[in-house]
Amino acid sequence: MELNLKRPVAFIDLETTGINVSTDRIVEISVLKVSPGGNEQWMSTKVNPGMPIPAKSTAIHGITDEDVAGAPTFREIAKNLTAFLEGCDLAGYNAIKFDIPVLAEEFLRVNNDFNFRKRRYIDVQVIFHKKEQRTLAAAYQFYCRKELSNAHSSMADTQATYEVLKAQLDKYTDLENDVVKLAEFSSFNDNVDFAGRIILDENGIEIFNFGKHKGKPVETVLKKEPSYYSWMMNGDFPLYTKKILTEIKLRPLGKIRT
Repeated sequence: MELNLKRPVAFIDLETTGINVSTDRIVEISVLKVSPGGNEQWMSTKVNPGMPIPAKSTAIHGITDEDVAGAPTFREIAKNLTAFLEGCDLAGYNAIKFDIPVLAEEFLRVNNDFNFRKRRYIDVQVIFHKKEQRTLAAAYQFYCRKELSNAHSSMADTQATYEVLKAQLDKYTDLENDVVKLAEFSSFNDNVDFAGRIILDENGIEIFNFGKHKGKPVETVLKKEPSYYSWMMNGDFPLYTKKILTEIKLRPLGKIRT
């Protein structure tokens, strides 16, 4: 089944130096942009992370320091990537918990204020796990009856993710072919930041989702305990979480850009 699109969806897969969203870097990115009508465009490149690639990460994706020595840095591709993703919703496999948060961190490091808020996110892994509980290779075999060769190559994983989503739409008649509905199904809760440190409660109020203030409105906590803001800003939290926290803190002062 082809996707029913009103605007483009960009399928993204990253290979990285590790799995820490806050500190690890991209070493390869592939994006498959699917437009209404089915037109497909690719953007794929190795990325110089500016740090050594650990051997345990190379063992997974096969990318070495030598492979990225002459590759562009993320700063050098950020402008073109932003243009390529203009007007797109985003999709991927485990993208909501990893690929999209890592991408957000990279954009913030180079002071590129890429707008993640006006996009919907489809996570094929979430759909798969809610329906079948497997891995990407198993999903590819289960839904598409194909073996996933070159697993952990970002292009192979991205292509497989796109094909799996289309096959999922064919298999599950209750799964609506609509980006809004697929994004809703992909979401476990109403995260405000990608890390899920701040979420929306049933009334749409931002609340903390961790620590001693779990369940309390963020705005109220920051007003009553200003030092909590400083603690988080100096702590090992993702840059995107800090960005959201700052926006909430400044909102009563009318300093948030619309």
